Formats: sequence, C-alpha cells, structure tokens
Amino acid sequence: MCSGRVDLEFIFRAFANGQDGVLIGGCKLNECNYVTHGNYDALGNTYICKNIMRRIGLNPERLGIEFMSGGDGNRLAEVVNNFTGKVKELGPIGKAEGIEKKTLKRDLDAVRTLIPYLRLVEREKLRAPARSERAYHEFFTSGAVQKLFDELIGGELTVSRIVSLLRTEPLSTGEISRMLGLDPSEVTKHMNRSSRKGLVAYDTESKRYSLARSGGRV
Repeated sequence: MCSGRVDLEFIFRAFANGQDGVLIGGCKLNECNYVTHGNYDALGNTYICKNIMRRIGLNPERLGIEFMSGGDGNRLAEVVNNFTGKVKELGPIGKAEGIEKKTLKRDLDAVRTLIPYLRLVEREKLRAPARSERAYHEFFTSGAVQKLFDELIGGELTVSRIVSLLRTEPLSTGEISRMLGLDPSEVTKHMNRSSRKGLVAYDTESKRYSLARSGGRV
C-alpha cells in the first residue's frame, strides 16, 4: 500500500487504541512507483499530526516516518529497532506526559471528529510549494504556516475539545479553562462562537454551558 494512503484517521485511531508509537514507512522520496508521489502526502500528514499532538500534550516523537527501498532490509530492521527503543524510553502514551487516560481519550476523540475538516485544510492550504524533503521541512516549520495553522485549525481543535468535555456534563467557563489550560477570555470567545453556530447553550441560572438540545456538531 502506498504510504500516501496512511490517513490522519489511521494515525490518531492507533493512538486512541493505546498504541505508544506509530511508524510510517514509505518508498524513497522521488522514487515513488506512482505518479502521485504519495510519500510526500505522508510526509505532510506527519507534520500536521505532530503539530496537533503538541497541542493536546502528546510527545510528537511518538510518530515517526522513514523512507527506504525494498532492498533496504538491514536499514528497515535498524529503523524499527531504533523507533521501538525510543518509544519504550518515552513510556506509555498519556501516562508519560501526565495526561489522564480519560482526558487523552476525550482529546483524541475531539481530534478524530475534526479529521474531515483537516483533510480539506490540508488539500487547500497546507501543501508545500515543491516536492522535496527540504521544501516540506521549511514549509511546515515556517512562522507563516504556524500562524496559518493557528488560524485554520487551532480554534477548531479547541472548540472540538470543549464540545467533547460538554458531552459528559455542563461546565462553567472557569471549569473549562482549568481542564484545558486556557484563559477564561479564550474560552468565552470560543463559547460565543459555538453558541452562534448552535453547538452549545448557556444556562443563566447555573452559569454553565451545555451541548445545545439540537445536537449541533463541530
């Protein structure tokens, strides 16, 4: 299977199922067997996934990608052994980062809810200008792309995480801010936006937000 078919959903589903690390293997860059050069798509998705992992508190080193040919048997063994060793040093997913199991599950569910939107943003806005490893690195680590990531994905991810919280129980602005490590003003901003979209409702008596009865979705 082409590494370009390793969808964002596959990666985050693996983490949600408790895998401590994910290693993607693809053919050498610029030596793809297909005209699509899907290994560059896999590389781009890896950068996107690592960025999101940082935002929910996961060590991005839990995700790796390597490119090699079918004749690189010895290198494959070395890469797998090295990655396995690294993941063992990192420790169990979530626990090593100080994230409770239920919190990690909730945040990963929030990310997976966003995947259709992430695919669209990647296709329209997050494509490197040239097909080279250097070009991809420079593109995805640039300040301009980080700002674009904040604008297009950061807010949507925060709202999705808040909606996941509210699926359990109504919460106040202060409770949400403590649970997600956000400023109360930022929570209020996202709640106002979510209220206009019909996702959440505010109860003036309890002073808490809850999911809207209409069952709005992110």
